[in-house]
Amino acid sequence: MKERLQELQTEAIEKVEKATTLTDLQDVRVAYLGKKGPITEVLRGMGKLSKEERPVIGELANKVREAIASALDAKKADMEKAELEKKLATETIDVTLPGRPIPVGGPHLLTSIVEEIEDLFIGMGFEIKEGPEVETDYYNFEALNLPKGHPARDMQDSFYITEELLLRTHTSPVQARTMKEYGGSKPVRMICPGKVYRRDTDDATHSHQFTQVEGLLIDKNVRMSDLKGVLNRFAKEMFGEEREIRLRPSFFPFTEPSVEMDISCKVCHGEGCSVCKRTGWIEILGAGMVHPNVLEMGGYDPNVYSGFAFGMGPERIAMLKYGVDDIRHFYTNDVRFLKQYHKV
Repeated sequence: MKERLQELQTEAIEKVEKATTLTDLQDVRVAYLGKKGPITEVLRGMGKLSKEERPVIGELANKVREAIASALDAKKADMEKAELEKKLATETIDVTLPGRPIPVGGPHLLTSIVEEIEDLFIGMGFEIKEGPEVETDYYNFEALNLPKGHPARDMQDSFYITEELLLRTHTSPVQARTMKEYGGSKPVRMICPGKVYRRDTDDATHSHQFTQVEGLLIDKNVRMSDLKGVLNRFAKEMFGEEREIRLRPSFFPFTEPSVEMDISCKVCHGEGCSVCKRTGWIEILGAGMVHPNVLEMGGYDPNVYSGFAFGMGPERIAMLKYGVDDIRHFYTNDVRFLKQYHKV
């Protein structure tokens, strides 16, 4: 057995030296050191040896295995080193070349507009409030002076889930919830941005899903002049100091009196053009003094407290500010459109 083991060692090492690829080395490893290799067969036959011979042959077999394994590892290391040197000699890298730029995403245009509005009103002392998009009929309509059967409900064709649950048609329910939360005991100064849903036919200026930012201020001795001052500051911050505003009488069930706010056209500066339909003014939002019924349902005494509310659409603001001609651009995920408004 000693002679056989020594022969196997000599054979294996000769084949290792003749190997030219890593695959050849692996074949030698399997052939001589594998479970079905000749060294393993020799070890299986040790049961026939005497007690004196077994430790001698066992020790020799281990030395042969280690010698073959060491030869394999050394040859493998030499081959890998030669391969690396070959690559270094044939492949060069110009470290002076500029790196490949990695595209970096940015906020969506609507997100940027909403954040700009939030920053503006936070600077005026308002806080941000949020509420559920699946809303109860009570908070979406009744708490805002729109009882069941009220004709004004038809102005907001709704997605009903059950008779009492629907996708909110505006963010005004957040105002009602905040008034309930405060219990009529302290002033309110808040805005509530978020998504709203109405059954509408999608076209260049309408969408069944869009965003709103609504605001509410309740305190003692709040007047229409306070509302005008806040909206005037908003218009100038958002569209430029040269913008002028005007308030026109309107109707909303939850405010009385109610107004529509227009801003002077930035294209013609009030002279009249196709953008403003030759009027010099562009409608931007709705507002008004909070209706006494809404104050009462929110827990506030209308004889002590008064307030104003307003609501605006970030899509419309973005369209006017940046000249976007189709509201659907905001929702179709066209990277060519989005890149135009990516601020690095």
